[in-house]
Amino acid sequence: MAAIDVQPDKGQSSRRERPTTVTGSLLRILGLLIFDAFALFFIYLLLSDGYWPLAGIIGFITLVMNYIFLAPSAYPMRWMSPGLAFMLLISVYPILFTIYISFTNFGASNLLPKVQVIEVLEQRTFLPEAGATLAYTVFVNEANPNEFGLWLVGGEEPFFATPGSEFTAEEIGAGALDADGVPASIPGWRPLTRAETVRNISVISATTFGAEETAVSLTGRLGEAAQLQPRFVFDEEQDAMIDMRDDVTYFADAATGFFTTADGQRLSPGYQVNIGLQNYQRFLTDPSFRGPLLRIFAWNVTFALLSVLFSFALGLMIAIVFGRTMPGQRIIKSLLIIPFAVPQVITLLVWRGILNPLEGVVPNMLQSIFNQPVGWPPFFADPTWVKVALILINVWLAYPYFMLISSGALQAIPTDMYEAADIDGAGAWEQFRSLTLPLLLVAVGPLLISSFTVNFNSFNVIYLFNSGGPPMVGTALPAGHSDILISYVYNLAFGRGLALYGYASAITIMIFFMMVVVTIFQHRRMATWEETTN
Repeated sequence: MAAIDVQPDKGQSSRRERPTTVTGSLLRILGLLIFDAFALFFIYLLLSDGYWPLAGIIGFITLVMNYIFLAPSAYPMRWMSPGLAFMLLISVYPILFTIYISFTNFGASNLLPKVQVIEVLEQRTFLPEAGATLAYTVFVNEANPNEFGLWLVGGEEPFFATPGSEFTAEEIGAGALDADGVPASIPGWRPLTRAETVRNISVISATTFGAEETAVSLTGRLGEAAQLQPRFVFDEEQDAMIDMRDDVTYFADAATGFFTTADGQRLSPGYQVNIGLQNYQRFLTDPSFRGPLLRIFAWNVTFALLSVLFSFALGLMIAIVFGRTMPGQRIIKSLLIIPFAVPQVITLLVWRGILNPLEGVVPNMLQSIFNQPVGWPPFFADPTWVKVALILINVWLAYPYFMLISSGALQAIPTDMYEAADIDGAGAWEQFRSLTLPLLLVAVGPLLISSFTVNFNSFNVIYLFNSGGPPMVGTALPAGHSDILISYVYNLAFGRGLALYGYASAITIMIFFMMVVVTIFQHRRMATWEETTN
C-alpha cells in the first residue's frame, strides 16, 4: 500500500501563529524594559536592606516574565503570566521563605538583617562630657513653613541654630530678650506655639541644628536639646561596632548573630545568621525540647483520631436513624445542622461558658449527680478533663458534616444488596458490618483523611478554649498539656513573650513531613479497603 504524504493545512497553520508587527514588537520590548527597570530598582532596594530571599524570588519572576514575552514558543503562557507571577510570589515564596528561616536564628532578639542592625546602632547617641544641655524654642521660617530653627539657651551665650548654621543674636538680628533669654522676634522667623511644636515634633526631632562640629539635636524631652554625638560607629575593616562613649569594640559574631566583646558583652538587637541544622537538632536531639514535643505530638494524633472517629460515628448513627421515614424528620435534621452553621468562635465561647466549673450548666449538673464540690470537674485546670472537653467540643462541631455526607453515601448503596443479605439470613449488625460500613468507607474515606488533616491542625478549638493550657511544668520552652503542634508553634513564634521564628519554622517543616507520612499511610489504607470491597 502506497504511503500517503499528508500535507498540513496552510490555513490552519497560519491561524495558529499570531502575526507580529514591528509596532507590536517595539511595544512589547518597551513594556518589558519598563517592567525590568522597576523590578531591578525594587531588587536593589531589597538587597540594600538585606532582604535577599525576597529579592531572589522577584529576580526569578522577572526572568520568567522576560522569557515568556520574548520566546515565541512560550506565547500561550503570556495570558497566564500574571497568575503565574502571583502564584510564585504568594504561594511558592512563603513556603521557600519558611524553609530558609528554619536554617536561621530569626527571632525577637535577631529580627533584622545585619545591614539594618548597623543602621539602628549608628542612630544611637550620647552626650559627651564636654557637651552642653540646652533649652530650646522653635522658630519657623515665614517664607518656608517646612524650615525650622532653634533658639538655644544654656551655653555661654544664647544663639540661633538652623540645619548646618549657627548665628549669634546680633548676627540674626534678634530683638530684645525676655526673662528666659528668648527673643520676642527674629527677622523672617516666627516662634511656634507649644501646640505647634508638638504637632511638628517628629520632623524637628529628626533634624540636626547648627554647625557639624557643635551640632545640636533634641534629646526626647520637650524643651531640651543637647550636643549629642553618635555612640556607635561601624568599622567595616574589623567588622565591628566601636562604642565612642566607652571606647569598647564589639566584634560581629557569625555564630550567634550579635556584636560581642571579648568578655561576652552583647549589643542588642542582634541580626539574622545562618545556623544550619541547629533548629532541627533541637527538635530531634535535645531532651528538654524533645520531651514536650513528643507528648504534644502524641496528644495531637490522639485528638485528631478520636475527633474523626467519634464525629463520624455520631454523624453516621444520626444519618441511619433519620434515614427512615418519621414525623418531623426535616425539622429535626435542620436543628442538628446548627452546630455546623454557627461560626466556630461563637460556639467555642458558648462552650467555655457551659463548661465553666463554677457557673457552667454541665459542671453544676455533674456536681449534683455525683455529689462533688464546686469546681468539679476541672475542665480548665486538669490536663485529662481539658482534653475530654476539647474532644467533646470538636465532636459537636464536626458531627453535622459527617451526618450530611453519610446520608448521601447511604442513599447511594443499592437496596437490592440489602434484600439479598436478608435472603441469606444476615442480621442488622451483620449487614452493617459487612455491607454498609465497607461501602460507606469507600465513599467517605477520602473525606475522613482530609478531616484528620483538618483536626490535626485545629488551631481555633485549642487556642480559643484554653490557649493550650494548663501549662506543663519543667519544660525548657512554655508548653501546655492541651497544646497541639500548631498551637505550640504559634506560641513559640508569637506568644508568651517568645519569638523563636527559626525554631518554629523548623517545627513547621517537620509537621509538614509528618502529615505527608500520615496521608500516604491513610491513602494506602484506603486502597486496601477498596480492593477488599471490590
